[in-house]
Amino acid sequence: MTDIKAALRAQRIETPSWAYGNSGTRFKVFAQPGVPRDPYEKLADAAQVHACTGIAPTVALHIPWDKVDDYADLARHARELGVGIGAINSNVFQDDDYKLGSVTHPDPRVRRKATGHLLECVDIMDATGSDTLKLWFSDGINYPGQDDLRARQDRLAESLAEVYDRLGEGQRFLLEYKLFEPAFYATDVPDWGTAYAHCVRLGPKAQVVVDTGHHAPGTNIEFIVAFLLREGKLGGFDFNSRFYADDDLMVGAADPFQLFRIMYEVIRGGGFTDEVAFMLDQCHNIEPKIPGQIRSVMNVQEATAKALLVDRDALAAAQAAGDVLGANAVLMDAYNTDVRPLLAGLREEMGLAPDPMAAYAGSGYFEKIAAERVGGQQAGWGA
Repeated sequence: MTDIKAALRAQRIETPSWAYGNSGTRFKVFAQPGVPRDPYEKLADAAQVHACTGIAPTVALHIPWDKVDDYADLARHARELGVGIGAINSNVFQDDDYKLGSVTHPDPRVRRKATGHLLECVDIMDATGSDTLKLWFSDGINYPGQDDLRARQDRLAESLAEVYDRLGEGQRFLLEYKLFEPAFYATDVPDWGTAYAHCVRLGPKAQVVVDTGHHAPGTNIEFIVAFLLREGKLGGFDFNSRFYADDDLMVGAADPFQLFRIMYEVIRGGGFTDEVAFMLDQCHNIEPKIPGQIRSVMNVQEATAKALLVDRDALAAAQAAGDVLGANAVLMDAYNTDVRPLLAGLREEMGLAPDPMAAYAGSGYFEKIAAERVGGQQAGWGA
């Protein structure tokens, strides 16, 4: 139990700046009181999540949503709040020029513009001390014959190579994939195999990020995790959930057993280290922002605790003996364990309140920001 507590105490889960802004569906973005108006206020909200959970010390930025004049000052502000700047996320999907793609666009001018933005993000990494660039491309085509599928892969490879060469010492990029959307016929990075192939060609500073909501129904995500870990190409996670075709629900909401299975493969495969980033990628459309992030961190924490409880010796013995039901029972025994008392005790040992949700509710922070953040333009994205 001492080893399990030590592992849980060392766990780090990164929250995304955009989770603290207004968001919604394709039909409506819903405003809430107290929503941040700039990246500085987003960091203040993220600091509350870390204060309540003790394991969320970094915040991912999204450019240009989090664009500021002085990124070194933003990093300084984060440190004063007790958090740090995490991954820098690029945005090559919200400009009219990108209607037919960004780095895979048939027009060289648009490709140059998109790649220039990715290089700008590396500059921001330098200014903030971030070591990770996260790349997601909405690029794709809607109709057969609209563009050349192979040529688009060539253009993608050319852009990725330029960004890869710009990375500094200790920096990397994570390439994200998504089955479909917004492209309706062919997506340029639709699956882990495409992302993996590009990363293998580039080298050790290019790795794959697994967004848990970006797969076809029934996909065995833990197999993908196990494979990428085996190949040394799993760079991180974007944790969230989905029931149908999008990925903005809280992690563990749709299938907590799947999250447990994923975390077991992470631990079994040696991925429970600083080399694999555990990031949330969620937009809280109807639930309050900060509690939504706190609950998500707790969900990952609980799944991790259960995965750490798996008796791996007993599991290996059952597997070697061909004991199908016995092996499954070992996993189920761990999954069915109530780890909430363990985590509550661990938080108390760390000087935290045993119940992060109750701690936040009683802090008065929401009432404070709801009263203070009046006027100005709330952060968010339009629909």
